[in-house]
Amino acid sequence: QVQLVESGGGLVRPGGSLRLSCAASGSGIMINTMAWYRQAPGKQRESIAGITRSGTTNYADSVKGRFTISRDNAKSTVFLQMDNLKPEDTAVYYCHAKAITGILSDRPRESDYWGQGTQVTVPT
Repeated sequence: QVQLVESGGGLVRPGGSLRLSCAASGSGIMINTMAWYRQAPGKQRESIAGITRSGTTNYADSVKGRFTISRDNAKSTVFLQMDNLKPEDTAVYYCHAKAITGILSDRPRESDYWGQGTQVTVPT
């Protein structure tokens, strides 16, 4: 099993910054792609940034140029630096990972895992 623990959410004024972190843990695992999603009230969960194990990144147009995703493979941690925050960024932010479990077994398996979510609020 893989556990994802997020931290770093909070209340910030428009134009401010926050940095989210998500640490993955588990035994016999390898973390592949990591990503951040968000879900605003009354809206569907959307993908906003992703990063491969080799460091290739992608961003939703709504956050491009303002948010930066990065990762520390040694610590199985992904970060989301959010700058110039806007009220429309208000949402619960979720960490997602594709991870292989049982890497030392004869039947490794890749599955999807989610963090518990962290609230980011940017008041108008």
